[in-house]
Amino acid sequence: MKLIPVQLALAASLVLSGAAFAQTPAPAAEPSPLSFNISLTSNYKFRGQDQDYTKTRSFKPALQGGVDYAFSNGFYVGNWNSTINWTKYLPSGDDSKIEIDVYGGYKFKAGAVDLDVGALTYYYPSASGANTTEVYLGAAYGPVSAKYSHTVSKGYFGLGKEYLVGEGRGTGYLNLAFAQEVMPKVTFKASLGFTELKSAANAAGLPDYMDYSVGASYDLGSGLALSGAVVGGNKKSSYLFPASVDTSGKSINKGTLVVTLTKTL
Repeated sequence: MKLIPVQLALAASLVLSGAAFAQTPAPAAEPSPLSFNISLTSNYKFRGQDQDYTKTRSFKPALQGGVDYAFSNGFYVGNWNSTINWTKYLPSGDDSKIEIDVYGGYKFKAGAVDLDVGALTYYYPSASGANTTEVYLGAAYGPVSAKYSHTVSKGYFGLGKEYLVGEGRGTGYLNLAFAQEVMPKVTFKASLGFTELKSAANAAGLPDYMDYSVGASYDLGSGLALSGAVVGGNKKSSYLFPASVDTSGKSINKGTLVVTLTKTL
């Protein structure tokens, strides 16, 4: 069939528009507001201290995991959990094998600074004397971040409820952190933390102390990451394992290499 000029122009435009359409990339999928994580760590340390008092060795594996939901307006809620073994050494002897954290907050920007304000409750089933609630304020600028947490519950992980009644509320914790990718898939991480207890706790032999973490993480791809860090704290002689576990003066603040494998979904 012989095409007239108008038909030729129409055919050419259809071919060109089809080629252009074929070369246009599909729009990127929006990230899900819901995320999950699960980890296996060689030793769960919180603010520089072992969370398993039953053994003095460094290798005490813990299983951890959580879920987070981030709303488009900046609000978020989440839950994180870990196996533990320390509450039975509180005066009540109540034994919890798991820590359940529930938190929520709001993230927003102030110029180039990212801000985060929220509240977090640490819940220990069968060991209510250890339950703790904190409010926090965090700020991040580039690779540097700072976060201050303030205890608003009566107790601070047993202090104030199980012993030294009334001296838990008002405990403060400041964390300063640095995280920077130093080569493809490798991120250097370091942090310093400062726990400030009330004066009555200090007088009873529980001094303020500093904790540290220095290490790196490697992105294995597909949401899998491997990290390693030396974690511990100072004032070791004031924070010892229970006498029923060890009488040689070993400390829960001792520096330990902690290796963690994490999968994020």
